Amino acid sequence: MSTERLVLREPEARDRAAFIELLASPEVHTYLGGPRPRDELEREMPGTPERWPGSLVVDLHGAMIGQILLRRTPEHSRPAAAGKVDLGYLFLPRAWGFGYAAEACAAALAWFDGALPGEPVVLHTQTANVGSMRLAAKLGFTEVERFHAWDAEQWLGVRPPKTQSS
Repeated sequence: MSTERLVLREPEARDRAAFIELLASPEVHTYLGGPRPRDELEREMPGTPERWPGSLVVDLHGAMIGQILLRRTPEHSRPAAAGKVDLGYLFLPRAWGFGYAAEACAAALAWFDGALPGEPVVLHTQTANVGSMRLAAKLGFTEVERFHAWDAEQWLGVRPPKTQSS
C-alpha cells in the first residue's frame, strides 16, 4: 500500500540495518523502556526481519524510515484493550517532524478499516510523549483511561470502529 510519499510493505532483507538502528536508538526508545544493545541485536536479528500480519515497514524513496504495527492483544493488561487491535509505530529520528508517522498510520488504519470494518483500534503511550499524544488525537483516538506502568503515567485511547459507509 502506498501514500503520496510513502510505501508500506513487508520487511525485507535490506531492512535489517534499519531495524537494528530503530531498536537500538535511545531517542526512539525514550518512552519505551530504553533501547536494546546494538551488539545483541546484531547477533539475534535474522537476515530478513520477521514477517507477520500487521507488521509493516514504512519506506521513503526505497529506504526504511519506520515501522507500523497492528496487532491483536488478547491478553492486554488493560481490560479496555483486551482482544482489540493495538496500533504501534516506531520511526527513525531523522524521519521525525515531517508528518510521516501521521501519513503512514492513517494509511494503515484505512487499510485496516477496509479489511476488518467495525473493529475498534486502541493505542497506548506515555503521557510524557507529547508527539505521540498529538498523533493519537490527530488519528481520532480518544482517551479511555490513564494508568501507571513502567514507572510512568500511560494513556490508553480508542478509535471507534469504522464501517464501509463511515
